Amino acid sequence: MTVRTLQLRTTGPTETRAVAAAVAVLVQPGDAVALSGELGAGKTCFVQGAAWELGVTGRVTSPTFTLVRTYEARVPIVHCDVYRLNNLQDVLDLGDEVLAPDAVTFVEWGDAITALLPEDRLDVELLLADPDALDGDRLVRLTASGTWQPRLAALTDACAAWRDGDV
Repeated sequence: MTVRTLQLRTTGPTETRAVAAAVAVLVQPGDAVALSGELGAGKTCFVQGAAWELGVTGRVTSPTFTLVRTYEARVPIVHCDVYRLNNLQDVLDLGDEVLAPDAVTFVEWGDAITALLPEDRLDVELLLADPDALDGDRLVRLTASGTWQPRLAALTDACAAWRDGDV
């Protein structure tokens, strides 16, 4: 499986949401977007930008304690957080809406359940550019696998303003 990574740099929540909006333009029903990164790096912020681009008008909040939130949008959104789950069976027990073929699923801490995620996905890693600056820039690494490969060129164009090289 060919994998390519696009590295971006955002200077705050507004730009992180704008990158997510660029991603959202390209999502299709059945897509999985796996988010990873340090606590407070912007995973929920990213989902907010994508959800708002897809037409969600209400609040988009972290599902840390509820585990799964769903939103009606142009493409239905399933937003889950697997941080507090202890094993893979707990993830399987989240319900049929997670990774449903008619929705896009955003999985916070997706790197913890890679074995359960489809090979065709977009991995989004959010990192503090300077670990000592919690309010500083973020590096956003978009790694396209499988069916995301053909969309990466359009995504690269849409995110040109935040381009920080490829890894």
